[in-house]
This record gives sequence, structure tokens and C-alpha cells, in this order.
Amino acid sequence: MTFYELLVFIHVFSAILGMGPGLVMTFVVTSAKPKNMTELKHAFAIRNSLHILTMIGGVLLLVTGLIMGILNPYWFSQGWYITSLILYLIALSFGPFLLKPRSVPIKKLFKTYEGEEIPEEYYRLSKRLFQVEHVENLIFVVIITLMILKPF
Repeated sequence: MTFYELLVFIHVFSAILGMGPGLVMTFVVTSAKPKNMTELKHAFAIRNSLHILTMIGGVLLLVTGLIMGILNPYWFSQGWYITSLILYLIALSFGPFLLKPRSVPIKKLFKTYEGEEIPEEYYRLSKRLFQVEHVENLIFVVIITLMILKPF
């Protein structure tokens, strides 16, 4: 196996490790249909475990993608590569700028709320968070499509 083939292997494996769980994180909570706060907190704990995988995979994706670009400098003139890279950086910026500000109030609610009934405030807060996650997932699907098809 050449160094480049190893990079491709790590890159593809990182996409599975990072984007796979990322695409289902929202559905872990919504499809669980939690009936009380204990179940909801458990669903979010599972979701947080998946988030760790997405972070590791995401970093490996970026690093291996950039190294492969350096090894193939003509990629920096290819629309699919530049577009994918820009979209990926936009998606990464969602974390600190869009997702964290929407997830912090939910975490605060989990810490301060007493009782087992899921408060209406959670539904309002989670709707805002999940909408952003759906947009981010769409960006990832576009990136995956660009990586496979290399249309321009």
C-alpha cells in the first residue's frame, strides 16, 4: 500500500466514522420518542457519544483531504475540490457559531429542570437546534456527492 493509498483509506474510513454518526445524531433523539426527562437525557447522552466520533472523523477528513490535495496540487484548480473544501469549512463553523449557542440552553435546561415531564421549552429549543443540524447534514450530503461524482 502506498502512502497515497493509505491516505485514501483513512479518508474514506474517516468519512464513515465522522459523517455517518453525524447524519443520524438528530434522529437518535427524535426517533427515540422519549416519554420523560430521564429518557430524553439518555438519548442526548448517546448523541454526545456519537458526537465524539464525528469530531475525530471530521478532523481526520480535513487533514487527509488537505494532504491529498497537496500531493495532487491540480485539485486546487478543480471545482469539486474547492467547493467541497469551502462547504466543509462552512459546516465546521456551524459548531461554534450556530450549534453551540443552540445546544447550551438545552444542556442548561437538563441541569436545572426538576421533574420528569418534558417541558415545552425543550421542544422549542430543540427545534431550533435540529433545524441547523438538518442544514449541516444537507451540506455533508452535497460534499459526499461532490467527492463521488467530481462533476466539475
